[in-house]
Amino acid sequence: MTATVTSTDTFTPTATPDGTVIRAVSRKRLDTVLIGFGALATVVFAVAGGLLSWGSNFASDYVRDELASQNITFPPSAALAEQGRNDLVKYGSASVDTGPEAEAYASYIDGHLAGIAGGQTYAELGTPERAAQAAVTQAKDSGASTAAITELQAKADTISTQRNTLFKGETLRGLLLTAFAWSTVGRIAGYAALAAYAATVVMAVLVTLGLIHRRRLPHTA
Repeated sequence: MTATVTSTDTFTPTATPDGTVIRAVSRKRLDTVLIGFGALATVVFAVAGGLLSWGSNFASDYVRDELASQNITFPPSAALAEQGRNDLVKYGSASVDTGPEAEAYASYIDGHLAGIAGGQTYAELGTPERAAQAAVTQAKDSGASTAAITELQAKADTISTQRNTLFKGETLRGLLLTAFAWSTVGRIAGYAALAAYAATVVMAVLVTLGLIHRRRLPHTA
C-alpha cells in the first residue's frame, strides 16, 4: 500500500460548480501572513505610545514651567473661607503650577469679576464707557458748570477703571483656562500612551504565540 503525502505549505486547488478553480491557502502560509500583520501592528502601537508619551510629558512640563514663572499664589485658607470660597480652601497658600490649580484660580478670579460693574463683562462696558466720555465732552462744549463736568468725569473714570480691571482679569482667567486645557490634553495623551503600550504588549504576545504555532506545524501531513 502506498501513502499519499501532501505538503501543508502548498496550494490545494478546489473546483466550484461553474468550473472556477479556487486555490486554498495552507495553514502555515496563513500563519505567516497573520504574524506579519501582527508584527507591523506591534511596531505601530509602540511608536504611537512613544509619541503620545512625549506629547504628554511636553504638555505637562510646559504648563508647569509657564505657570510657575507667573508666581501666582492662592490666598490663605482662612481668607478663602471668609470670602465664601469653601470650594477653594484646599488650595490655600498654594502656588499655581498645575492644570487643576490653574482652573481653580480662574474660578477665584471669576468670582471677583462678578462683583465688578454688576456682573457686566469688558465687552459689555464698552458702550457705557463711550457714552460716559461723550457726556463729558458734551458738557464741556455746552459750557456746563465745573461741578457737573466733574461729576460726569468721575462717572466716566469709574467705568473706565472697571473696564480696565475686567480686561486684566478676563485675560488672566483666559490664560489660566488655556493652561488647564493643555494639561487636560496632556493627561489624555498619557492615558492613550498607556493604552498603546498595553496594545503593544498584547500584540507582541500574540506574534510570539503565532511564531510558536507556526514552528510546530508539520511540513507534511
